[in-house]
Amino acid sequence: MPELPEVETVRQGLAKWVAGRTIATVEVHHPRAIRRHLPGDAHFIAMLQGRTVVDVARRGKYLWLPLDSGDAIVGHLGMSGQLLMQPAEAEDEKHLRIRFTFTDGGPQLRFVDQRTFGGLAVSDGGAELPDEIAHIARDPMDELFDDDAFVARLRGKHTEVKRALLDQTLISGVGNIYADEALWRARLHGARPTDALTGPAARRLLAHVREVLGEAIVAGGTSFDELYVNVNGESGYFDRSLNAYGREGEPCHRCGTPIRREQFMNRSSFSCPRCQPRPRTH
Repeated sequence: MPELPEVETVRQGLAKWVAGRTIATVEVHHPRAIRRHLPGDAHFIAMLQGRTVVDVARRGKYLWLPLDSGDAIVGHLGMSGQLLMQPAEAEDEKHLRIRFTFTDGGPQLRFVDQRTFGGLAVSDGGAELPDEIAHIARDPMDELFDDDAFVARLRGKHTEVKRALLDQTLISGVGNIYADEALWRARLHGARPTDALTGPAARRLLAHVREVLGEAIVAGGTSFDELYVNVNGESGYFDRSLNAYGREGEPCHRCGTPIRREQFMNRSSFSCPRCQPRPRTH
């Protein structure tokens, strides 16, 4: 699933291509793509046609496009969603779900989603911050992210540190890949109890999270298959810089010990047995 760097890469591309443009027509090609817009496709279309996109914003893994009406288009890419800018004459994608054309006749915005886990909706009055995502915490790349509050809440939790990093109400945008990468840099095992972390250790971990996310944004995100691409259809290349995730059996870049894979919440965690020893259980 796309994490913060992938969604931020898409946001930057959309801001360049759609901000300031007025929507001419909207076509909904698959009902699942707007299943979170409960009034249905006719209402979805009516709220958008003739509206101007003011900006493109992000909270964690969610995007929203504020409109001149005060409403907003809210989007989540799910497992395979793509927001692509395409010339009008470009052939329709096999999994095209929604098409937006603009009054200037320029490139279309197309929502393509093979697995249909993602989707778009209109948030009534949601231009500043849609109610649907207001419960999601700020992410560490947000200039208003409160480091002190995060450290206090992290250390006050009675859970494992990796579970805490994936808690979108505590810190948003961090998923499995970047949690593993930050923990590798911090030399922490994901099962380390959060209430056993010292304040300095929690701050170092946050710094590594921010560092990993920033580097991944510069690299255009991480692409393990053809399903994650930016608005121009290009893949990211941060996967070439991974130190832990997906490297089972390969030597740790720091000490040479083979990277291990462990089961974690129906997924996998990757870490170095030497650099990131499992915490002792009593």
